[in-house]
Amino acid sequence: MEMDNNQQSKDFIVEPGLVSEDGKNVKTVVCQRCGSKVLCPGMAVFAEKELFLPSMRKKSGLSSTAEGSVDGDTLTAHWFVDDMYTFENVGFTKDVGRIKYLICADCEIGPIGWHCLDDKKSFYVAVERVKHD
Repeated sequence: MEMDNNQQSKDFIVEPGLVSEDGKNVKTVVCQRCGSKVLCPGMAVFAEKELFLPSMRKKSGLSSTAEGSVDGDTLTAHWFVDDMYTFENVGFTKDVGRIKYLICADCEIGPIGWHCLDDKKSFYVAVERVKHD
């Protein structure tokens, strides 16, 4: 199956030592850009779910992009959280359709994750859009 030039599907291999035996994050999840803490160890569960995330940019560029013409990636490896108060430091974009994208609350880079407004208890942080300390 061919994808458009502006969308890429990525196969991502989770590095050893990131996921505990019970499926939780072993390390602290931090912003790739500024190092701000997003999640403490043991607070999220590894989940495989295909989600499209626009390319990383500042918050102002995320909410102004028109759906359908957005550059980005279909990602499958995520940290799943069922309560937004579990996060140490995360921000949300304005609604883009029924989606809010998760961004770093300090430097506003993103999206690092995805939240559908139809499901109040599902927050996904893309493993490859964050660092692990």
